[in-house]
Amino acid sequence: MTLKQSLALEVVKACCRALEDKKAVDLAVLDVGRQSSITDYLVVASATSEPHLRALGIELEKVLDAAGVRIVGSERVQASGWLVVDAFDVMFHLFLAPVRERFALERLWRDAAEVPVGPLLGRAPARPARKARASGGSKAKAPAKRAAARATAGKKPARLPAAAAAKTAKPRAPQS
Repeated sequence: MTLKQSLALEVVKACCRALEDKKAVDLAVLDVGRQSSITDYLVVASATSEPHLRALGIELEKVLDAAGVRIVGSERVQASGWLVVDAFDVMFHLFLAPVRERFALERLWRDAAEVPVGPLLGRAPARPARKARASGGSKAKAPAKRAAARATAGKKPARLPAAAAAKTAKPRAPQS
C-alpha cells in the first residue's frame, strides 16, 4: 500500500465513522484503484429520507474540512435521492434506498475489492456463522422453551387423576 492509498484510507475511516454516527445504512467501501484512474475508493451509503440524506452530506463535508481534504466537487439535484461528493482519492455516493437499488453501483464495480467496513469503524471482525446440523437436528428453541425443557429434564411425567385419564383415553370400538 502506497502512502497515497494509506492517506486515502484514513480519510475513508474518518468519513465512515461520521456516516455511521449519523445512522447511514448499508455502508460499503470499494477499492477501485486498479479499475479507475480518477479515484482509489468509493464509499456508498444509504439514507432513510431526503432530510437524512442532506444531514449525511453536511456531516461528510464537515469531516473532510476538518481533515484538510479538498472537496473537488459535490453534486446533488433536489429530490433526486442521490448525493455525490468527490474528494479526489475518495468518492462518496449517498443514496435513498430505492435510488441505490436502481443505479446499483456495487454491481457496476463488482470487479473492485470490497473493503470490510467493521474494521474501519473499529469493530472486531464478525465471527463466522455456525453451520447447520446435517443430521436433521432440532431447530433452535426459544429461550423460554429451553428453560422449560431444562426444568423438566430427567423428571417422570405426572400421572393424571383417573377422571382426567378417562377423558383423554381413546374411545373403544363397539364390539360385534
